[in-house]
Amino acid sequence: MRSLGFLVLFFLPLFGFSQEYLTKTGSVVFLSTAPLNEFEGKSKVLNGLVDLEKNLLDFYLDLNTLETGIGLRDKHMRENYLETDKYPFAEFTGKMEPVPAMEPGKSYPVRAKGKFKIHGVERDLLVPGTLTLRDDGKIDLKAEFVISLNDYQIEIPKLVFYELAAEQKLTINATLSPKK
Repeated sequence: MRSLGFLVLFFLPLFGFSQEYLTKTGSVVFLSTAPLNEFEGKSKVLNGLVDLEKNLLDFYLDLNTLETGIGLRDKHMRENYLETDKYPFAEFTGKMEPVPAMEPGKSYPVRAKGKFKIHGVERDLLVPGTLTLRDDGKIDLKAEFVISLNDYQIEIPKLVFYELAAEQKLTINATLSPKK
């Protein structure tokens, strides 16, 4: 009987709830609001990991997947500003404050404190967001924050100043599934 109890305790973690959640289809939208022009760039291939047990967040985006709706603008954005041939990814890695003890159907405000890297420059960033544990066991993540292009050495030529904002508002939405 003791060995049966030992086997149950040994395999119990295999039957518990996963603490790691993944997505490959999250969305990112950036909004550029300049004096003469406002436009969005979008991507639906945000990759991410939320590990509640280790309190780890890791999200990255292939910047070549961003689209603004105008092919020539996308080309200039990639070649002249983001330089995606040298710096193809944006990444955020950090930890949550606080780590919620999640219950299905409830939303939890969190802040992610970590490092955001784009254009070869890494900076500390604090991102407010919301986590919601769905009844099907998936987690919905929503976050919104602003970055300054100058902070990441992304230069805006003077001729484009009125069409491209120095600050970009980023919105992230992702549904993360338990890692199997």
